[in-house]
Amino acid sequence: MMVSFCQGALLLSLAASMAVYADMKVHCGPDFVTLMWTESRPQADTSLLRLGSCFPTSFSAGEAYFYVDLTDCNFRILVTGDVLLYSNDLTYVASDDSYNLAFTHPVACAYERPKDWYSSQQIYDPVFKTYGLGDLQFTIGLMNDDFSGPAEFTSYPLGSIIPIMASVVQKTHQPLLLLLEECVAATTPELHPESTMYPIISNKGCLLESVSSQSKFEPRQKSSEMRLSLQTFKFAMGEEVYIHCKLLAWDPNGLDSTKKACHFVKGHGWELLDDLAQSNLCDCCESKCKSRRQRSVASEKHGMVQKAVIGPFTITDVNS
Repeated sequence: MMVSFCQGALLLSLAASMAVYADMKVHCGPDFVTLMWTESRPQADTSLLRLGSCFPTSFSAGEAYFYVDLTDCNFRILVTGDVLLYSNDLTYVASDDSYNLAFTHPVACAYERPKDWYSSQQIYDPVFKTYGLGDLQFTIGLMNDDFSGPAEFTSYPLGSIIPIMASVVQKTHQPLLLLLEECVAATTPELHPESTMYPIISNKGCLLESVSSQSKFEPRQKSSEMRLSLQTFKFAMGEEVYIHCKLLAWDPNGLDSTKKACHFVKGHGWELLDDLAQSNLCDCCESKCKSRRQRSVASEKHGMVQKAVIGPFTITDVNS
């Protein structure tokens, strides 16, 4: 689907830290992008440049040229107020025998949002996802370093932190507590029996990654929101990665060993995010977490579960 714009485009200079050995010129057209990469390194192979999933339209010994539609090459789109932000990554895929290192540079174009543009036009956004369930609205997305806005990039070096935020909008409900019941990383946007998976949160709210890394739940700003600082792990390096989660909106007064948010704190052990005094609810994170309460239809009315997916993003090995 092509989107037409009446207003001009503004290039966002996200690649200000461009290396001195090359020059990149980007033009944001009404529904297309052109990019010219001029390379000064004599041994660089410009045919190995990629704009998202697209190969160069043309290339020579020192230049690579891209002319692509915004609907191609896996451009990401973020809607912020009256602005549509299209972003992508220019990458250099170094060959095994190359002296030139692989790199990634961000590319972005911002457009005024047309009055007749609506999110129902089904443009895929790997940064933020919104799901409706009854009169609840769940949102989960990749954030910038201080959680003040959406992520500008979706490529993360191994060992770096991926900030993730989930929230639930409560319309007619009494205040609800948002929990991440389960999260797994996978190489597919849908989970299948043959999907390669990596557990992140399991056992009804136990952040497994916090045991062996710097991953942790951040202090809540409000009960209907969760912030997760996830340290990248060695999984599907350089490939597209998706995180599949179960979001649970729950009664704040109904916490038990199956309705909780627990992370491992070095020197202290497992701690309950919402009440350190009840950290004994996390004791089962080393075994199997089961509710002591008899499950019933009445107890299910305390909350609602929504499946959600973040991605794709990539994890890169800076030492490879």
